[in-house]
Amino acid sequence: MNPLVKGYGAPVCYNPLLMLGRSPNSNRPKHPSFKAPRYIVIEGPIRVGKSTLARVLAEQLHARRVFDSEHNPFLADFYEEQPGAAFKAQMHFLYDRHRRLIETRPEDGPAPIVSDFLFEKDKIFAYLNLDNEELKLYEKYFDMLAPSVPTPDLTIYLQAKPEVLRKRVSKKGEPSEREISPEYLEAVANAYEHFFFRYSASNLLVVDTTEIDFVEHNADLQELLRRLRQPVKGTQYFLPLGQP
Repeated sequence: MNPLVKGYGAPVCYNPLLMLGRSPNSNRPKHPSFKAPRYIVIEGPIRVGKSTLARVLAEQLHARRVFDSEHNPFLADFYEEQPGAAFKAQMHFLYDRHRRLIETRPEDGPAPIVSDFLFEKDKIFAYLNLDNEELKLYEKYFDMLAPSVPTPDLTIYLQAKPEVLRKRVSKKGEPSEREISPEYLEAVANAYEHFFFRYSASNLLVVDTTEIDFVEHNADLQELLRRLRQPVKGTQYFLPLGQP
């Protein structure tokens, strides 16, 4: 896509985020005020809506999409608390997430990139699930791989209270998620909160999805898309009103 759109005067920078949620016949904004992020990452705990938002953004921005690892042969044993399964599952995720992200190479193409995972989030689960000796070995591999992973321009952190996540997990009814205990789900949600409280690697938009469900309600989705037409600098927070 040509980054310049000619008007009646000097060329102006075209920002695809400004077109989110707009119809094809909508007037183009006269004064784009910020440079569109080319590499967007969406993160958050299970059933918070990462994949749905990543899909919608990728479609509307005509972006390449990067999926998180969907199959881990050690995950079932981990949920059943088999000895050694946590380390095997974590190392598999570490390798596969690294492979997927380094293959994106944002500098090699003009299209934006939307990913539904952040490489650093792998460490959240490592700290939750590995013992001290396993963690020492894991960190050696993480530290070796992390420098080669591209840094996003914008990270969108979707948060929700543990009780909301439990309801969504139950509603979804995925067989692989039936073994997730309420205690573990709460620990994951709290670990995400702790991680993103200190996150500063990229611009960060924190979206509280406790009162909204943009997977089920299009109005909630459109409200979030309207927010994404505005710039995000540093860490900012978005608290949608939700359904009346």
